[in-house]
Amino acid sequence: MKKIKFRSRLVAGCFAAALLLFTSVACSKDNQDEVADAGPKEVQLRNDATLGSVLIDKDGRTLYSFANDATATNNCTGGCEPVWPIFNVDNLSSEKLGSGLELSDFKSITTGSGKKQLTYKGRPLYYYAPLVNGTNVKEDAGKTGGENIGGVWFVAKPDYTIMLTNAQLVGHDGKNYTSTYTEGTGKTLYFTDARGVTLYTFKNDKQNKNNFTAADFSNNGVWPIYETDKIVVPSGLDKSLFGSITVFGKKQLTYKGWPLYYFGQDNMVMGSNKGVSYPAPGGIWPVPVKNMAAAMP
Repeated sequence: MKKIKFRSRLVAGCFAAALLLFTSVACSKDNQDEVADAGPKEVQLRNDATLGSVLIDKDGRTLYSFANDATATNNCTGGCEPVWPIFNVDNLSSEKLGSGLELSDFKSITTGSGKKQLTYKGRPLYYYAPLVNGTNVKEDAGKTGGENIGGVWFVAKPDYTIMLTNAQLVGHDGKNYTSTYTEGTGKTLYFTDARGVTLYTFKNDKQNKNNFTAADFSNNGVWPIYETDKIVVPSGLDKSLFGSITVFGKKQLTYKGWPLYYFGQDNMVMGSNKGVSYPAPGGIWPVPVKNMAAAMP
């Protein structure tokens, strides 16, 4: 009787061990299949020693954005196209994105020539392909030679808090304005947030002093403060000229001492800059630009 019980236990033990081994092998194979199915990451992040975290493709080539693309539209046409080839990934999925990137930040657009192009946070993405022996050749992996070319081309980054947009100013009255806030046509290169939403300053503010926002934030819907103290800017801007102040317990970003705001009627829409003529024309709420004068004490 004891021998029968012993043999039963032995058989049961062997069966359990075999089952465990089979399960381990199966799980291992499943995991390998999942890795294989995921494939290469079509868009990834690379840490650049000078520029910080930048977007790259699966081969390590740097991706760029164009300040003239104010409204998620490709404005790189004609002779611009060979130098700045478009970047696209069909059927992008979260599995094709590297760590630190969100699928919701990417969209697809169709260019004027009918090509598909991927955008990131509203901005179309490009490669840089300078002339090499008379031929446009995409720069090698790890290079960032396109950064700040013309003051309007920048590496794509996940963490900008200030970006630049080069566009026509159109007030809430529907009229075109120049950078001097007189009626007229002509692009102005001004500051936005990472998603291309226009930022403003208030002419009645003083150096590092917000003179608009009420203590209870009851008027914040009209001119919301740009609420951040993080400073990540394109290399063409001097990071040391940015700072932050505390406004009734909230942080507000500043440039040359000017507190930065949104305009409520822009509705956080990329490229809208209606605030330049509100409540009246004349630069009461000018957009911040690189060479603006510092705020007075």
